[in-house]
Amino acid sequence: MSDPNDQLLILTLNEAPPPRLDKALAAVVPEGVTLSRSMITKLIESGAVARVGGAVVTTLKTKGKAGEEWQVMLPKPVALEAEPEDIPIEVVYEDDDLILVNKAAGMVVHPAPGSETGTLVNALLHHCGDSLSGVGGMKRPGIVHRIDKDTSGLLIVAKSDAAHQGLAAQFAAHSIERRYIAFTYGAPSRSDPRIAGLQGVAFEEGGVIRVATNIARHKTDRKRMAVVHDAGRHAITRMALTERYGPAERPFAGKIECWLETGRTHQIRVHASHIGHSLIGDPIYGKRKSLPMNDFNEDDRVFLEAFSRQALHAAKLGFIHPISKKLLRFTSELPKDLQQLERVLSG
Repeated sequence: MSDPNDQLLILTLNEAPPPRLDKALAAVVPEGVTLSRSMITKLIESGAVARVGGAVVTTLKTKGKAGEEWQVMLPKPVALEAEPEDIPIEVVYEDDDLILVNKAAGMVVHPAPGSETGTLVNALLHHCGDSLSGVGGMKRPGIVHRIDKDTSGLLIVAKSDAAHQGLAAQFAAHSIERRYIAFTYGAPSRSDPRIAGLQGVAFEEGGVIRVATNIARHKTDRKRMAVVHDAGRHAITRMALTERYGPAERPFAGKIECWLETGRTHQIRVHASHIGHSLIGDPIYGKRKSLPMNDFNEDDRVFLEAFSRQALHAAKLGFIHPISKKLLRFTSELPKDLQQLERVLSG
């Protein structure tokens, strides 16, 4: 039986949803909502899941239909485990309902095993006090979406539950504008026949490369995500080359702009690797790639050899304010390390 303080989450099933209800619902959980398939299973069995306008179901074998809406009663968040910490953060925008920050590379978004302190959540708890939304759970208050530890750039955080639900709905509907700047080993080109022959790759007007695959946890390396064909969650990335570095006939690096239709773990990094152009500095997906060090002077070689984070920056973010309904757009310039990387690559 649901507690009156439980919070209602509405999920809309994808086309051709999996036959098991827990899998069908897990595939459409929006970013920022901590709700694993095992948690959904327990909620179904406890009577906390129902068709919108229909009866509660308690069996996993219940089959949902494409486009069907289901309501999930999320238990009231328990007390926070994360502690406030006086850590400097760059606030780009803030009001009573949300806060937008420009996250530095190297900062983890929320506490996890091995990173219990020093996270963005710890900093936000100090900055915002007790005004963060509780929808994200005890270690992820207000977190609507994430960017990787070593990715820099713009991140929205909800301060009210209403804002959290409104932003989560926009992420689920893929209506939030997210643009990233990245630097790659080699320069991806739609004229490359190897890229053209890859499953899930298509070309669109304006030199845009569209990559649409399923992404799941790697079977043997739990730190990696991988492109898969019979499991995982659907992911769509678009990318366009904006600059080539090196010889025109065979550039050694490229600058790309990426935008997301979905937001899966490591999505841009996995899709860039999938087309053969991993991000410069990526310690997981770019290990086997390198730059022609002999082409650079000694100082530049020292910089490049020490550059150890994926060259990825969340540069633009646009969304409808969930309370005021105003369109908001924000931009963030490249941080100093990526500005220097751009200068070095440009020669």
